[in-house]
Amino acid sequence: MFVVVTYDVNTETQEGRRRLRKVAKICKNYGVRVQNSVFECVVDSVQFMELKSRISEVMCAETDSVRYYNLGNEGRRRVEHVGIKPSLNVDEPLIF
Repeated sequence: MFVVVTYDVNTETQEGRRRLRKVAKICKNYGVRVQNSVFECVVDSVQFMELKSRISEVMCAETDSVRYYNLGNEGRRRVEHVGIKPSLNVDEPLIF
C-alpha cells in the first residue's frame, strides 16, 4: 500500500530535536523523503503497523503530531507533482 507520512515535531528543546531526528530516521527505513517532514512509503500491512508503532514510541503526543495518509495499493497513481524536485517512484530501487 502507498502511505504518506507527515510529521510536526516540536523542536524548541534539545529533546524535541532528538525526537525529530529519530522520527526522520524511522521514516527513511520505510520510504523516501519528498519534503522536509513528508515521506512516501510503499509498505505492506505489517510494515505499516511497525512504522506507526516505532514512531509512537519516539514521539511526544502532547507536543508532536504525525499523520498517516493510507492511499491504498493504487495510491501512487493519485499523486501529482509540480515543481522543482522530480517525482521519485518509490516502488523501484533507488540507486543514485
